[in-house]
Amino acid sequence: MRNQTNSSSEVTLLIVDDNAVFNDRLCRSLQRKEIKTLSANNIDDALRQASANNIDGAIIDLKMERESGLSLIPHIRKEHPECRIIMLTGYASIATAVEAIKLGANNYLTKPANTDEILAAMFEDEAHSENTADTQSTQIMSVNRLEWEHIQKVLAENQGNISATARTLGMHRRTLQRKLQKHPAKQ
Repeated sequence: MRNQTNSSSEVTLLIVDDNAVFNDRLCRSLQRKEIKTLSANNIDDALRQASANNIDGAIIDLKMERESGLSLIPHIRKEHPECRIIMLTGYASIATAVEAIKLGANNYLTKPANTDEILAAMFEDEAHSENTADTQSTQIMSVNRLEWEHIQKVLAENQGNISATARTLGMHRRTLQRKLQKHPAKQ
């Protein structure tokens, strides 16, 4: 990918998020920084945009209405092998972060993330990324965060099935739903 210090106008980023307000706001903010943007509100539109255009990077929302942004990563990686891919989500978990990286994402950010944080993740060099990952893995997690991570792991193992996850965890389905509606606990 071209370095951010080079002419930014040469960089094209695909923004994929079903939240139209967030998508529009992020596109406008990137355009103010002289970065060309393409916008998609669903997987099908994103696939069309990626096939029809040269893109240097993609910022993909994890959870969209009836779709997972994870399914888009292999398609973009195949179409644009050098493309930087950032997974952006309001529902962070170790399980989804690991899955996103395995599929080919370069970085994983939680919302709310501002434009500067997104660009830093998009343009950071791999050495810095590895050092950051090592530092983060040595931090001690709170009990609430560990519970959140475990729930996300079991949910992923059950392919997102709430009832099956509740049975596996030995908790009532409504209790699980309430826990899932909360934002993840801080480290």
